[in-house]
Amino acid sequence: MAEKIDMEEGKASNGDAHLDEPMANGLNSHKKNGPEPLCQRAKRIVKANMLVILTVAGVIIGVFIGLGVRNAELTRTQIIYIGFPGELLIRLLKMIIIPLVVCSLVSGAASIDPKALGKLGGWAMLFFLVTTLIASSIGVVMAFILTPGSVEMTKPKLADLDDDVPEPKEVIDSFLDLIRNIFPSNLVAAAFQSYATSYKLVTKNGINITVEKVPFGTDQDAMNILGLVVFAIVFGVALRKLGEEGEILIKFFNSFNEATMVLVSWIMWYAPLGIMFLVASKIVEMDNVGTLFAILGKYIACCIIGHAIHGLLVLPAIYFIITRKNPYTFLWGIFTALATAFGTSSSSATLPLMMKCVEENNGVSKHISRFILPIGATVNMDGAALFQCVAAVFIAQLNDTSLNFIQVITILVTATASSVGAAGIPAGGVLTLAIILEAVGLPTNDISLILAVDWLVDRTCTVLNVEGDAFGAGLLQFFVDRTSKGEGGAELSKVRLEGDQAATAPEHSPLIEKQGGRDGGRDKITPSEEESVM
Repeated sequence: MAEKIDMEEGKASNGDAHLDEPMANGLNSHKKNGPEPLCQRAKRIVKANMLVILTVAGVIIGVFIGLGVRNAELTRTQIIYIGFPGELLIRLLKMIIIPLVVCSLVSGAASIDPKALGKLGGWAMLFFLVTTLIASSIGVVMAFILTPGSVEMTKPKLADLDDDVPEPKEVIDSFLDLIRNIFPSNLVAAAFQSYATSYKLVTKNGINITVEKVPFGTDQDAMNILGLVVFAIVFGVALRKLGEEGEILIKFFNSFNEATMVLVSWIMWYAPLGIMFLVASKIVEMDNVGTLFAILGKYIACCIIGHAIHGLLVLPAIYFIITRKNPYTFLWGIFTALATAFGTSSSSATLPLMMKCVEENNGVSKHISRFILPIGATVNMDGAALFQCVAAVFIAQLNDTSLNFIQVITILVTATASSVGAAGIPAGGVLTLAIILEAVGLPTNDISLILAVDWLVDRTCTVLNVEGDAFGAGLLQFFVDRTSKGEGGAELSKVRLEGDQAATAPEHSPLIEKQGGRDGGRDKITPSEEESVM
């Protein structure tokens, strides 16, 4: 790491600056001269953690509402009405994704020296790759230990789910689609469509009539976030190359991003209500719960236990070994984002809240969080990789197919690679599960069983996905802090990162505060005092 953040008061980066200031979660506050009364202390902690408390209460109340209303035998229309406030939350979060991702990555890539940018991205990709491989290995081991598919039963046939099974694709076409989506032909269309391969049968007349399955491209309704991420990074590097001519546009993206984060801070206070109704409507919507759990209970347990091992033991252990800091304090700081991930089942929709949490509660500087987290939400899918490995072994056991060592390695590698292309949307991992099954020759029609309980497993997948992104940002902040202290770092761009210490303070309205700073006695602000969003 070669980043350096010029701090007039000698603070290496926001990761160190937050140690001197009260954390937004109220756990580390300034010591007072006299002992603080218990009542005041409790009041302060509750006030500082109000959003977390409301979010937890929303999840619990949502469960009780769902269980209470479930016996009323509501119609499908009434269930949709119950989920309407939750639908609004998902729409609000999705609305903010594109401006947040594009603006943060453009300004981030433009604000960091290309060499430092390469090192930052390299360390992030290494962390994401290693943790995804570990998650895949845990999934395979758990599936072989618990053997969820070896129960004595006939293979169940679940109605209304076979139509949702994705069309099987060749493995090579799936990876070619991933590369094609990295380079979108239309940036506007990439905001709501992505490229996907379909097949048509072509008959060749000759001496022997042959039928060939020929791939052709189609556009499916899904945001091509991978293409937008790559374009934003390259465009930011190009703006940096322009020098002074590009600074006006960089400042535009900086201001746009700050305004977007103000909107996010407003949306965060609606999140507990939205999550409550999301959970309630999903519980009311469930059919034949007892039958599903009797058939697929071991599979569900296998996935959830695997996610718990990776999220509560493996990732915190990696963080502790490298940083020597308490990983569970870090987890508490992102609890609101994790609860939102559980409620929405979308890592992309959780991205705005995760940025706020790691910056305000965990002392991660803006140029780290707003550069790494959008990339992590796109390419880091620990939970999806683990669940896909469990599902592949489960389907193999269900069909009495024994997997040899080569097939197990194929599942590990394919799950790790295909999780990069998994969409950060609900049930995104199921779409890439077909790639793994095709790679080892297992029937894809059994995915209908996975879809039956995906509403539950996908939520723990999403929680694990976003947790891995957050720990990646925390580790990169640690590397930047250590390198800037030891080596002095490399020169960043003219758009300095001096205002990063503001990232830990509760962000009411940075734009208004910045304007107030201008009016408060300084008519002119020098370039070295400007704040980058990253």
